[in-house]
Amino acid sequence: MNKEYEIIVVGGGHAGCEAALASARIGHSTLLVTGNINNIATMPCNPSIGGSAKGIIVREIDALGGEMGINADKTLIQMKMLNSSKGPSVHSLRAQADKITYPKEMLKTLKNQENLEILESMVEDLIVENNKVLGIVLSDGTKINSKCVILTTGTYLKADILRGSTRTRSGPHGEKPSMHLSDNLKKYGFEILRLKTGTPPRIERSSIDYSKTQREDGDKTPYTFSHDIDPLYDVNNQEPCYLIYTNKKTHEIILNNLSKSSMYGGLNDITGVGPRYCPSIEDKLVRFKDKERHQLFLEPESLYYDDIYLQGFSTSMPEDIQEQMVHSLEGLEHAKILKYAYAIEYDAIYPTQIKASLETKILENLFTAGQINGTSGYEEAACQGLIAGINASLKIENKKPLVLKRNEAYIGVLIDDLITKGTIEPYRMLTSRAEFRLLLRHDNADLRLREYGYKVGLIDEERHNKLLEKINNIDKLKNELKSKKITPTKEINELFKKLNTPILKDGITLYDLLKRNEITINTLKENNLFTSSYSKEVENQVEIQIKYEGYIAKTQREAEKMLKNEEKQIPENIDYSKVTNLASEARQKLDKVRPTSIGQALRISGVNPADISILMVYLRKNYNE
Repeated sequence: MNKEYEIIVVGGGHAGCEAALASARIGHSTLLVTGNINNIATMPCNPSIGGSAKGIIVREIDALGGEMGINADKTLIQMKMLNSSKGPSVHSLRAQADKITYPKEMLKTLKNQENLEILESMVEDLIVENNKVLGIVLSDGTKINSKCVILTTGTYLKADILRGSTRTRSGPHGEKPSMHLSDNLKKYGFEILRLKTGTPPRIERSSIDYSKTQREDGDKTPYTFSHDIDPLYDVNNQEPCYLIYTNKKTHEIILNNLSKSSMYGGLNDITGVGPRYCPSIEDKLVRFKDKERHQLFLEPESLYYDDIYLQGFSTSMPEDIQEQMVHSLEGLEHAKILKYAYAIEYDAIYPTQIKASLETKILENLFTAGQINGTSGYEEAACQGLIAGINASLKIENKKPLVLKRNEAYIGVLIDDLITKGTIEPYRMLTSRAEFRLLLRHDNADLRLREYGYKVGLIDEERHNKLLEKINNIDKLKNELKSKKITPTKEINELFKKLNTPILKDGITLYDLLKRNEITINTLKENNLFTSSYSKEVENQVEIQIKYEGYIAKTQREAEKMLKNEEKQIPENIDYSKVTNLASEARQKLDKVRPTSIGQALRISGVNPADISILMVYLRKNYNE
């Protein structure tokens, strides 16, 4: 092992894998340090990749040249397109990934990657001089130098497993936590946040009575996260999931034993805040008292072992109460629990302490990604790791960082939310967080982001040429549809009656005809109104662009307004104490977040339009802004 690398990545979770692969592929010598090489890219919680909004993040990762989508496509056991009955802005893929093969495939990818070495060890401190990070210190005192360090420590910083009245110092699944790194981060001036998340019990597959459940199969249409590979699975040979519900008896058991839950009295020293949008079953009953039942899913974790993940049943109840809870569920009366649920409490940093590049404001050359930044979820972690790996590489090359805007990617929304608004609970990406979501669709991730991936060196010439060809074909198809016009004949109007679309009085182009909801490109082809030699992907893209043309244009105009505010820069060295007449809360928030633009300042909670007006007057007067 060398004692010097250009980039060191600490942590082998989903963020760490993407960060290490990105920096190595760009061409920088990279060291990935992980506590257990066999736990690289594991899924300690949900056995899935994607989901609402999250699936679009995976597509964005792939468009930029990341690995998560490809790896999920290789190892999935079920695939579904969520919200397919709704508009394209909310379409999102979700795959059940195999918990055995997913990490194995990712480890294989890491081991075969040039410029990348893997070291099994624990990092306890950083090498810091003059507020610059120059490397890491291992638990045995070994020092390894680097130009940049990326921390992707997940839930391992001072991690505690919580179950009933028991607190156990441990990472997920009994793994060794990092005990000193967060204290050392405090030493360097970081403000530490205590967070909490949890996981449900795992059930033995053969102990479930499936006759009392509702079967949920994968889609019969094949899909991929990757833009570059064909589906690798048989749509007729996917693992099913099953739907069940809680009931009155379940609720009685939980509410009667609420004080035994770690979160509700079992432990009195919990300071960590749990995720609002992925609550425990205890939280659900307390917060939603009017609900007679709650939806749960039985999800297979792997083809190679017998565990079924009880989605929606996260709890920190003691084991004996978990037994009662599980056995109260219809179909699980005689179920065997293979692994009991638990909550986990861990340290993170307040994300307002990081820049849009994911470099920290406090220490130069130190980047952070994933749950250490306050997020929750494999996808949220992976995309941050990818951006951190890219930007650490660009910093070494003395180039400007890649900062994705809110109108360009869900990744941009996520990072901007973190650095601008901060968080006091594990942040989860939701479709509703993206104000320009009509622009940030599943279908156009490559059109939005692949050029960025090419410029930073993660997308090769072949894939870039494929993108250019697609863009060209989209334009050609749109022009063909604009050039072909049909006139109102008796035959045409008879056909339109059959299609339940208004008859023609005047001629109409196929382009304008496609704006009708009931008319698709397939409709035109099936009725010999148009012959297409283009791929289904190109046809689908064109159809979406045509049908939603007005809405897309409106959203783009709104995005342009935002971008104008982003162009109004705020100097890094501004002294907010000198900005007279600012509200006290606004002054505190602005000084803490240190926004780089008026646009970002506008998104800070507690900063009002009146404060922005005062700030802009000050900037014009003192900085000619």
